[in-house]
Amino acid sequence: MALVSDSTNQVLFETEKGYSYQCDLTNTIVINFVDTVSSYKIHDFLIFQRKVNNVDILNMLYDLSDKSDAQLIETTKRNFSRNLTICEIVQLRELLNGTKFTLNLHSMLCNVLKAELI
Repeated sequence: MALVSDSTNQVLFETEKGYSYQCDLTNTIVINFVDTVSSYKIHDFLIFQRKVNNVDILNMLYDLSDKSDAQLIETTKRNFSRNLTICEIVQLRELLNGTKFTLNLHSMLCNVLKAELI
């Protein structure tokens, strides 16, 4: 975690398996998940988050074939490409959803503070 202590980076969300931060220099969201680091512009991050949330975990659980034990998760710009197990998909969802919540909360707080200043 010492890698994100720079003053240009703000930790957004952290779990046992990874963390996310916002890099002010590159204006990106950086995801560190199970030793895989990838960075996204906000639009690309939201696409990635939706893609991970759309994985049908219930179908994977009920499918007894070997091919359903893991699923390839890729982003549009190949920032992230890994074959993830069901547990890893759930953990990645937690990290991405927590990051999105933090971004939304920060945005709402900025809007409230801006409105109070006017």
